[in-house]
Amino acid sequence: MNDLKALQEKLQYDKTFDCVQCGYCLPACPTYETMEKETHSPRGRINLVKMAAEGKASLEDLEEPIEKCLGCMACTTVCPTNVQYGAILEGVKETLEDNKEKTKRSEKTEEFLFRSFFPSSRWMNRLGNATWLYQATGLQKVARSLRLTAMSPLHLGEFEKVIPSQPSPFVRKKRMQRVEPEGTPAAKIAFFTGCVMDSVFFEINQQTIELMKRSGAEVILPEHQTCCGALHAHSGKVGLSKELAMENIKAFEDENIDYIVNNAGGCGARLIEYNHLFEEGTEWHRRAKAFTEKVKDISEVLVKLDGLKFSAPVEKLVTYQPSCHMTNVQRVTKPPRQLIEQVPGVKLREMNNPDFCCGSAGVYNIVNYDDSMEILNKKMEAVNKTNPEVIVTTNPGCLLQMKLGVEREGKSGEVQALHLVELLMEAFPRPKSSIGKGSVCDLGIGK
Repeated sequence: MNDLKALQEKLQYDKTFDCVQCGYCLPACPTYETMEKETHSPRGRINLVKMAAEGKASLEDLEEPIEKCLGCMACTTVCPTNVQYGAILEGVKETLEDNKEKTKRSEKTEEFLFRSFFPSSRWMNRLGNATWLYQATGLQKVARSLRLTAMSPLHLGEFEKVIPSQPSPFVRKKRMQRVEPEGTPAAKIAFFTGCVMDSVFFEINQQTIELMKRSGAEVILPEHQTCCGALHAHSGKVGLSKELAMENIKAFEDENIDYIVNNAGGCGARLIEYNHLFEEGTEWHRRAKAFTEKVKDISEVLVKLDGLKFSAPVEKLVTYQPSCHMTNVQRVTKPPRQLIEQVPGVKLREMNNPDFCCGSAGVYNIVNYDDSMEILNKKMEAVNKTNPEVIVTTNPGCLLQMKLGVEREGKSGEVQALHLVELLMEAFPRPKSSIGKGSVCDLGIGK
């Protein structure tokens, strides 16, 4: 009896009763739309969790439905009874992780990936530098010509096609830890660089810093920041995710800042929920709450500062692919569109059902490739109807997924997939030489 009660507590059993099985979540759920099974809908998953908590179903019965969930949280925006699906999902994932039997090799691999690789800026830089070497030496061309990339496991060869060109190790080392605008700063901002963003999309991070500087902000990069912990939480490693949250809270407490800015929808969604990791009334909950109150997406801060003076027209037809976690967790919807519409020459054309997930969802498109591609195909149908020249998004996973979608449609020469920051930077002339401390060239942008 005590074991069942402990299981119910871990599975967030009490929260499952908020679901009245009304079905409002069904058309909003990408996996239900593509798989057409009740077990792959939010209400179906919640019902399975309730049954497992009551001893009427096994944890094994939960594994596939939970693994197939994207965690996009689209169901939470349409739910009339405010079901805390995110808390239920995280509780189930942690429970499944704790009860999973693993080989020693598997345990060691996961230990390296989650404790050493993702949280380490050193390892992330090594990944970026190794990719640069692969591209710069011609190994990439050789691997493609010999079709070696097609032999990659987990369809990684498909994603290799859309990895952006990487800056040299020299450019990475030149990044400044503090960038100051001309004149009195309008705000003091701490930039959360992220792990994947900083390794694979380093240039976008540099451009993000430059946009904040052009908006009149002083920007600092806290030295001891680490991974946001989203990938860990999505994998059921909630305890480790909590440890990373504590490290980040400490890292960003050191200076008196106005905002903690990120440019990745998934990271931002994790950062603004740090306070939920700690018990109310505790010191860590107070510190986490103070942290989350400063967390902002880059689009929110750029709109608030209103300091960008675009000078180069971008005559392109754009459609916007919102990040699920920005829309459904951060609830940031207007600022990205406001910025797109401010770019001279740009014509924004909304796609049908823009909030439908692209199928990226962290590493979902790698571990559930076929299911992810079904969702991506549905997304690309909506994209194609807008006939865009540019697809803009605000999350690294979405960006790679949309690049892959363009590639799969055979339109890589016709359609670009860009991060919002990249589009905004196109509205400024490219610098020809360094213009002083903290300039674009000092940051390595455009090189």
